Amino acid sequence: SLFSRKPKESKAVSHNATGWRLFGKTENREEDPRGELAAEMSPQQQEEEAKDLCSSSSPQCPQAAGRRKNLEFEPLSTTALILEDRPSNLPAKSMEETQRHKLEYEEMVAGAKRREMKEAQKKKRQMKERHRQEDSISNAMVIWNNEILPHWDTMKGTRRVRELWWQGLPPGVRGRVWSLAIGNELNITPELYEIFLSRAKEKWRSYSETSSVNDNESDGGASLADRESSLDLIKLDISRTFPSLFIFQKGGPYHDLLHSVLGAYTCYRPDIGYVQGMSFIAAVLILNLEEAEAFITFANLLNKPCQMAFFRVDHELMLKYFTSFEIFFEENLPRLFGHFQTNSLTPDLYLIDWIFTLYSKSLPLDVACRVWDVFCRDGEESLFRTGLGILRLYEDVLMQMDFIHIAQFLTRLPDDLQPQTLFTAMANTHMISRNRRWAQVFSAVMKDGNIKEAEKSSSPALRS
Repeated sequence: SLFSRKPKESKAVSHNATGWRLFGKTENREEDPRGELAAEMSPQQQEEEAKDLCSSSSPQCPQAAGRRKNLEFEPLSTTALILEDRPSNLPAKSMEETQRHKLEYEEMVAGAKRREMKEAQKKKRQMKERHRQEDSISNAMVIWNNEILPHWDTMKGTRRVRELWWQGLPPGVRGRVWSLAIGNELNITPELYEIFLSRAKEKWRSYSETSSVNDNESDGGASLADRESSLDLIKLDISRTFPSLFIFQKGGPYHDLLHSVLGAYTCYRPDIGYVQGMSFIAAVLILNLEEAEAFITFANLLNKPCQMAFFRVDHELMLKYFTSFEIFFEENLPRLFGHFQTNSLTPDLYLIDWIFTLYSKSLPLDVACRVWDVFCRDGEESLFRTGLGILRLYEDVLMQMDFIHIAQFLTRLPDDLQPQTLFTAMANTHMISRNRRWAQVFSAVMKDGNIKEAEKSSSPALRS
């Protein structure tokens, strides 16, 4: 009875009555004789008549109420409802306003259709590109498994293989190619890995029992103390490794595996111990290799001259790498090079983090794996070429930034970075300076010392 005072049925009498209508005109409904009579009644008389009707024929009362409700409001959609006519207590729309509203509605519908078509075309292109990539990966897998890997030593240096390598390794063979390319100069065996893993577990057990580092151990001295300290640091650092994946955090499927590989390496090389950044390199290898093979590849990778210089924090050698990098930086991007000099932004502020983790922390994981592909093909030169490619790709953005914003931007690069975009920028980066390639420039820096090359490159890193 709450709404009984409203003359609801009178709204269905005439086609011109006000009400909700959807996408156009509603059908004319048959006139109800009671509607005309109700229009002449007062609200009190309508209420009394409604009560009499319900009392005389109670089974029909719910149906009549439902019918009146439907006459007033019959939506066909919950998302495209429009009010064509105004309520009776408001002035009626003019013809101009009605026409304008009609045009606005038609434009709204047309715009929605255009957006739907555009989205459908975008999805179609994405699906087509995905199928193309899947076909390409499938074909590459056949070539790598049947033609290249069985004859690795003779095929790895051919032009065809190097071109396929640049395009990206198929995930199914990526780990094996990385392992073959990095090699095993240290002659580490799976049995040796088990030995150092057992030693690491023993140290973890004794460390947890004593809850402190025992500096008086008979077989280690300072090196053992450092090793135990870095072993404890591993536990803290693993949780920071690819946190968005949730697979290396405590309770994840790869947490213990990563912990084992890093602990075994710390016992294998106590002179280096565990250094922050190692966890990202080990994690990428674990995602592509079995446990023992990941450890072998990890140990041999860190034994490369460039990685050894950075993980042992050899300042003099690191500065020579920075000097060589800035020579190519100035050759390729003189405008951005000058901007960095103006803001006193030295290479150590971004290159150290990039090289410590082989870009796996700063770049999206799929892009970082492509960078690793080329690193295994070209060696340390590709690390600095990748850095120059990143600077080239974001040159216009970086030119508008100051010192703080540049450092923050280069520490964590955009998540939407696409591999093809980066590799196009890298392809446009020339690693030749005065007819000398990277190895020749770096060799010259090593022979001539810092002064001559610093004068050529005006390296702010060396001046500092």
